[in-house]
Amino acid sequence: MIDIHRLDREHLERAYGLDGQRLMPWPALNAPFEGAWCVLRAGTESTAHAHHEHEIFIALSGAAEVVIDEERHPFVAGDIVRLPVGSTHRVVNNGSADFEYYGIWWDGEMSAKFLARHVEHVR
Repeated sequence: MIDIHRLDREHLERAYGLDGQRLMPWPALNAPFEGAWCVLRAGTESTAHAHHEHEIFIALSGAAEVVIDEERHPFVAGDIVRLPVGSTHRVVNNGSADFEYYGIWWDGEMSAKFLARHVEHVR
């Protein structure tokens, strides 16, 4: 059975200085990661933060800069950025159009929960 999780642009939630939609909860999905569709409005930047999870950003449309530990890098549609664990990071959109990207993060606890659910499912 196909299960499509649709983006609902009318109900994006504000967090970390941008508008987004979290992947979870999604009852049909058993995954060892979390994710969010992120829309960074023109002329804004996300809130700088750091955390213990591994994380990647996948640029979907537009152009921006990703700032990792105060080092700026161009970040454009088609790019994928791996954020070092514990790094302070943010995305800056100095352009005149919105920038959209998808963030995916995971850690050992998420992986352990996934494996436990997976074992229960296959029994």
